[in-house]
Amino acid sequence: MPSKFYVVWVGRETGVFTSWPHAEKQVRGFPQARFKSFKTEEEAANAYAEGPAARSSKSAKSKARTASNRVNTARTDHRQKTVDSEIYCDGSCDPNPGQAGSGVVVYRDGRLAELWYGLYNSHGTNNSAELNALYKALHIAKKEIDNGKEVRICCDSQYSINCITKWAFGWEKRGWKRKTDGDISNLEIIQQAHQLYKAIRTEVVVAHVKAHIGIEGNELADRMAGLGVDRRAADFRLYTDNLEIDAILKFRTG
Repeated sequence: MPSKFYVVWVGRETGVFTSWPHAEKQVRGFPQARFKSFKTEEEAANAYAEGPAARSSKSAKSKARTASNRVNTARTDHRQKTVDSEIYCDGSCDPNPGQAGSGVVVYRDGRLAELWYGLYNSHGTNNSAELNALYKALHIAKKEIDNGKEVRICCDSQYSINCITKWAFGWEKRGWKRKTDGDISNLEIIQQAHQLYKAIRTEVVVAHVKAHIGIEGNELADRMAGLGVDRRAADFRLYTDNLEIDAILKFRTG
């Protein structure tokens, strides 16, 4: 888990980064670059959404706290509600940027049903890997919904959730532009995932979960993301070995 998260509002590439060397490349020598570090991914994600100007006002800080409280309440509600199908997704990239992969885990009626891995990219980032994983989770969710199932997706990347379920609505209205200067990072995958999310958003819950605190689905998705890197699996593959949870959890972490 990164010790800090770096927001770049204005730079060569914008977004939330987990590596300072990578973030620094986006701002060093860039005219009027705007960036800041944060202790948690949630703080960074909210700050990126607000834009740099909002960070200087007390009212913006109050709004961020209010938004955070709403998110925390929603998370609790999501966890308490039982659904037919629960899907966990995660991305892996080490170093960042570097070799990236994505993983997805599917539970049906509370039992582990499927593991998926792949989408290897030798020049990926943590953010792109997380977004790819969420996009595939949405695809699986649609199939479950088409089969009459109630579905929840659990993702440990607040950045990815916000990109697809919140910020993209405003970006799309502005012709896929941000309020402030700078391009939208990972735009193509965001556009694809957002269109799919809009088609099923009234029938799916996308919830944030904390990473690496022992949640089985999150841990398994992490191992699948790492497996995608280890096997250099460019396509998205169903894991066909035995679904022995204890053995899979011994795979390297992503």
